[in-house]
Amino acid sequence: MHFNDKAVLVTGASRGIGRAIARQFAKRGARVAVHYREGRDAAEETLAVLPGGPHSIVQADVADAGAVERMVEAVVTGLGRIDILVNNAGIYEAHPPADVSYDDWQRRWRRTLDTNLLGAANAAWCAARHMIRQGGGRIVNVSSRGAFRGEPDAPAYGASKAGMNAMSQSLALALAPHGIFVGAVAPGFVTTDRVAWRLDGPEGEDIRRQSPLGRVATPDEVAYAVAFLASEGAEFTTGTIIDVNGASYLRS
Repeated sequence: MHFNDKAVLVTGASRGIGRAIARQFAKRGARVAVHYREGRDAAEETLAVLPGGPHSIVQADVADAGAVERMVEAVVTGLGRIDILVNNAGIYEAHPPADVSYDDWQRRWRRTLDTNLLGAANAAWCAARHMIRQGGGRIVNVSSRGAFRGEPDAPAYGASKAGMNAMSQSLALALAPHGIFVGAVAPGFVTTDRVAWRLDGPEGEDIRRQSPLGRVATPDEVAYAVAFLASEGAEFTTGTIIDVNGASYLRS
């Protein structure tokens, strides 16, 4: 899995899984564009740990279609091309249906779908236009176990990730004739800052026991699966959704 001279855009790369993905590609020879929505300092921290280069930073709110287009154009201008897009940016906002107001329910759904699903769809469209002209490319979408298992406290999140899976498979069919291969990675719980409060809290042990391995995934384990789907030699996996959940949820 070598990515020498490949140009990679990783959305949501300022911390957690996104930072691990950026590092995984950089250490294998890629030039990486580190995307962030807010908090440039965290993006700079990611940039500082990436070997090789040159790498770059790009800012955008992926819920804004125009910002997504400008983001992709900035990456192509800065790196000269875009060979791999990793749609990792996403939000999780609790909105249990029995507890929130109707206005809050609508607001959470719109924001979650605009960010997690439409943002990824728009980035894929914009990147694919360049990849078609270049003669090919890779798109990897970071989904979630919640797409299959359900998210009772954040149903919009589960729906957005299920939509991302369906989108990945549709794009795999549509873009294969252009030499563009598309896949998804669906992690369960991962040791990131976003869920540390749950893993360190009273339910932490129960969460770890969901897997027969007795733990949750590391960001690097998710990043490795992403790199595999983007690698040369993995073309015939196009349309695949790889579970990275330690057998905490099994499907067939």
